[in-house]
Amino acid sequence: MKILLIEDDTRIAELIKRSLEEQGFVITVAFDGYLGKKLAVTHDFDLIITDIILPKINGIDLCKELRALKPDLPILILTALGTTDDKVEGFDAGADDYLVKPFELRELHVRIRALLKRKNKKQSGQVFVLKYADLELNLHTKIFKRKGQEISLTPKEMKLLEYMMQNPERVLSRTELAEKVWETTFDTGTNFIDVYINYLRNKIDKGFSGKLIHTRSGQGFILKQEAHAD
Repeated sequence: MKILLIEDDTRIAELIKRSLEEQGFVITVAFDGYLGKKLAVTHDFDLIITDIILPKINGIDLCKELRALKPDLPILILTALGTTDDKVEGFDAGADDYLVKPFELRELHVRIRALLKRKNKKQSGQVFVLKYADLELNLHTKIFKRKGQEISLTPKEMKLLEYMMQNPERVLSRTELAEKVWETTFDTGTNFIDVYINYLRNKIDKGFSGKLIHTRSGQGFILKQEAHAD
């Protein structure tokens, strides 16, 4: 497995490179966003690890550009910027996972293997269209529609809705959503999941008759066709 590491701190880059090579990965290092993008576009990598604060092209813009060019390439953001807003911005840019510095190398290894496993599973699976009520999500074209009207979603909104459409009419806890959609865990005090649920509500419920995303107090959220709002 080949990984591209984009990190301008040479000490951190060398530490991560040596650790991952011990795990059997082949690591290429770029010390700025421009070189990172050039390498990612011209070579085949199984995964990208990038910082946000980078010379020439920052990690957020880099994520957006790479996601447009290589939509199935897993991207892991590794940064000291760890607020909820920072994470939302990173995921909205197209990152698949987000790890805050300082971190344990063992956790980085787990995150990487989870992303690679998900990539391999996705590649081996069938392409199909998810449907529930008047919702339709094409997993191949990444086009989402409600009542035939196309609605634009960010990559993470798409993944969250995909999981909810795969598990309709079942209460999904915040812990389950964090583990299954982001393949990670968040502090119990975070409103991270609620932020994305609200994003989805504003896009798929607002302006349409019949609310589909409901809150179950103290339990979580459910995708269900109901006559009345909670």
